[in-house]
Amino acid sequence: MTNSTEEAYPIVIPRLGLTMVEARIVEWYFKEGDWVNKGEPLFALENEKSVVDIESPASGYLHILAPTGVTLPVLTVIGELSPKPIAASPPSAAPAQGIAVVAEGEDGKRSEGVPLSVESKFSVERGRIAATPKARRLARELGVELSSVRGSGIRGMIIARDVQREATTLKRRATPVAERVAAEAGLDLSLVKGSGLQGRVTRQDVERALAERRVAVAEAKPIRQQPLSGFRAVIAERLAQSWRERPQVTLFTEVDAVNLVQARQQINQVLSNEGQKVSYNALLIKLCAIALVEHPALNAYLEGDKILYPEDINIALAVDTERGLTVPVIHQVQRKSLRQIHYELLEKVERALNNRSTPEDLEGGTFTITNLGAYDIDGFTPLLNPPQTAILGVGKIRPKPVAREGQLVLREQVTLSLSFDHRLVDGAPAARFLQRIKQLVENPFVLAW
Repeated sequence: MTNSTEEAYPIVIPRLGLTMVEARIVEWYFKEGDWVNKGEPLFALENEKSVVDIESPASGYLHILAPTGVTLPVLTVIGELSPKPIAASPPSAAPAQGIAVVAEGEDGKRSEGVPLSVESKFSVERGRIAATPKARRLARELGVELSSVRGSGIRGMIIARDVQREATTLKRRATPVAERVAAEAGLDLSLVKGSGLQGRVTRQDVERALAERRVAVAEAKPIRQQPLSGFRAVIAERLAQSWRERPQVTLFTEVDAVNLVQARQQINQVLSNEGQKVSYNALLIKLCAIALVEHPALNAYLEGDKILYPEDINIALAVDTERGLTVPVIHQVQRKSLRQIHYELLEKVERALNNRSTPEDLEGGTFTITNLGAYDIDGFTPLLNPPQTAILGVGKIRPKPVAREGQLVLREQVTLSLSFDHRLVDGAPAARFLQRIKQLVENPFVLAW
């Protein structure tokens, strides 16, 4: 610890997006007691979209308060930077005494910058369980496991009434811990014989049943298993949230892509001296920006009971990486030329593929494009990227027979699919927007390179 906490600069988990509430510390790039310069990559953070490097907010000697692997709410203090050397101490999941934290009292009110020396009045985050002292004391008295309690306070804080509510359910057939262990292992509790009071299933009963199941599985043909965790679990939760909370509608249209293909070929001739090729995604980002300027309702998002219309058009592109889906953002697209979009997209996609996206790469998106043409997919229903209102799906450009001047000819065609939040946009305005994108794709020479 430092000699003067007033001189120490706190390190907190930053909020990297509108919907981010927590993140996992993946790696500290410096050791306890190392000198760190302001602006140097300090630690890697896994949020709901990707793994990002967080730069040091100040210069100083590093004191680590939260180890790698823990998941904590945003604004949690996880370390400090001191101008004076400090003695090395093992990191813990909770901030050390004297560091300013965001604390919450029993009444659920927030108090910024409260030292942990007043823990008797305020609760402290420990791992992923946050509870008030009164709730902890009541849990000990009633024999309630805090890990089984769902908090109703600010940021999921467990308060006394949450513990009392959990205590009233203790007459269930199984203990809360037994239920949690069984749920994590996918074990049907109705098949477990209880050894507790009145035949109640305890944790030991569940563990014994799991051991028996492992023996049975070992005797059978092994099946490869992989837990739903980490980045994949975050993606699963966000997609489920999008489907639950947003009434989504998808429109499809078939578009003539002959001119788009020719435009890309001509631009690539210009870029051939640089050994580069412009992607269809760069072209589509520019075309969508033109359409979004004309149809701002598709560039909005819902916050509470208000619809917000950002001035900038920030278009995100879904990128498939080894860790899962990552969505880098091209900001202020309406102010950029196609050449600027091309080079910026190259840089951000490369960082995403290497899991080294910066926080700025991933935040602030107002509209998303997802392109599955490379996977030989014609049409699909893309899911919304919260809190955005719309997402454009792009299929494979392929020759198809179409009627032209009374004759059947082969022309390059592409299927576009627009999914949108029906709470914010009706079908007709969404259809007009998709129709405008179709017009721009069929006449892309309006672009200024």
